[in-house]
Formats: sequence, structure tokens, C-alpha cells
Amino acid sequence: MSVLVVGSVALDTVETPFGAREEVLGGSATYFSMAASYFTPVQVVGVVGRDFPERHFDLLKSRRVDLDGLTRAEGRTFRWRGRYCNQMNEAQTLDTELNVFEQFNPVLPASFVDAPFVFLGNIDPTLQCRVLDQIAHPRLVAADTMNFWINRKAEALRETLARIDLLFVNDAEARSLSGETSTVRAARQILRMGPRVVVIKRGEYGALLLDEQGFFAVPAFPTADVRDPTGAGDSFAGGFMGFLARVGEVTPSTLRQAVAMGTLLASFTVEGFSLERLSDVTPTQLLERFNRLRAMTSLEPLPDDLAIFEDACAARLLEG
Repeated sequence: MSVLVVGSVALDTVETPFGAREEVLGGSATYFSMAASYFTPVQVVGVVGRDFPERHFDLLKSRRVDLDGLTRAEGRTFRWRGRYCNQMNEAQTLDTELNVFEQFNPVLPASFVDAPFVFLGNIDPTLQCRVLDQIAHPRLVAADTMNFWINRKAEALRETLARIDLLFVNDAEARSLSGETSTVRAARQILRMGPRVVVIKRGEYGALLLDEQGFFAVPAFPTADVRDPTGAGDSFAGGFMGFLARVGEVTPSTLRQAVAMGTLLASFTVEGFSLERLSDVTPTQLLERFNRLRAMTSLEPLPDDLAIFEDACAARLLEG
């Protein structure tokens, strides 16, 4: 099954301690599409300017990404300039030029309205709802957001949350949206707003999935060569949604596997600038990391079940 993504396609200029790149391919829809394309065809709705390089269209098309919904408008493409310092946990935005993206009005081609899996990228929640008005009968709708919309468009965002199945946010966004300081309490509060599932992206600390059944956590894959974190969160969402679209089922088991796949695609993204690394991942490399992640999260049973605790408690009582 295909997956539909609505979001930004941009040209990024990025500086990190490991180098810099000028006007490379970026944007939430771009990273999402590349990651999701490892599992399923992708349909993109977005806008670029007349200056958008043809080679970027060719790259996306080569990965089974349908660009019928990517409009080329008069003007310049959305641009973002950012810098990461030594810890690279968060980007410092140096400049943002919305350009044609400022007037973005998502209109779905007729061939896109039956998309079974939908991802609403980090855009104005009013536009997210406008997209949902055009979708026929989706099986799963997921969305992303950020503190700008949480603070500036709270009412519109609440309307979006009431209409989606799954929300992707990071720790800070979850706390801001819910008013809670605890990550788990924040996620439970967000569940009351409409989504059936909340996925909290925690960067180098992994990801947490919460639903009414409980929670599931996956550590970040230990990547020694982190060069550029840009797009890691969108790659995570792309791997997550692409995997679900591929298996065609949304169950507790497939959701957990989707978290793992999102984590792994994000781990490849950060190993290069822009799509340098993410665009050349092989199925063998992905499966190898999946198996290593499984091994990382498998624990051997405790010796003699509870005896180890009972013996320790008895020892403390005797010492007392």
C-alpha cells in the first residue's frame, strides 16, 4: 500500500562540527519520502519554486515517489539555514525563507484521495485539516507538529488532534501540548485529545510509543559517526509509516516493529549530510541493524526467578 505525505520540500544550508553543505535537498516531506520508500511507494504533496533543481526531482522519482502533488510555483523554493554545535542535540536556526511555501495550499490530485496511510507533516494545523477534508477513507492518519503551532494555533491544532490516529512529537512538544512535566503523563493527556497512539521522539535516547494498552520503548541505535542530525525525526516517521503501509496491518506488534524501523532509518540519516547516507541504504544493511537492535533489547532471564531478590532482602534483614 502507498503512503501519502504532505509537507515541506526545501533547500537547506547546514553547518555542523563535521562540515557544511550549501542548498542541499531537505524538508520534512523529502526525508519522510526517502525513508518510507524503502518499504512502499510514496505520494508527495508540497510546493517548490522555479529554482528547484531538476536533479532532485529525478532522485525522488527514482525511489518510487509520486510527485504529481508537488507543485512548481513562481518564486523561490523554501530555504532553511541552520547550525549545530558540538553536542548536536538541537539546531540553531540562522535564517528561514518561506518563499513559495508561505502561500502553500495543499490540493490533492484525484489519484491521491484514496490513500490508505496519510502523514501530515509539520505544517499549519489549519492546512492539516484541509488535507483531511480531501481524503476519502484513510486507514491510518498520522501527524507531526511543533511548539510554534502549539503556541500560536492551539485551537486549530486541537481540531487536527481530534481527527488523527497517531501523533509524532518530541519530549518538549509533548510537555508543551499537554501541560505536563512527565513524559508518560504528557502522552496520556495527549491521548485524551483524540489520537489513539502517541510516539515521542527522544533523539539520542530513542523513542517511546504509548497507547491505551501501555507503552513501548526503543533505544536509539548507537551510531558512532553522527555528521548531521537534520531530518532524523522525519526519517523516523517515514520509516515508521512506510513499514506499516508495507505490512498493511496496524496491530500492537506491527506498531512496535514500526518504531524499530523508524529508529533505524533515522540512524542512517544522521551519518551524512542531507540524503547522502539515507539514499543509499541497502536492504541487507537495514536488516543487519534491525537484528542488532533486537539483540540490544533482549535480556536473559534472571537466575532462579525471584530468589535473587529474596536472598538479598533476607541478607539485609540479618544485617539490620
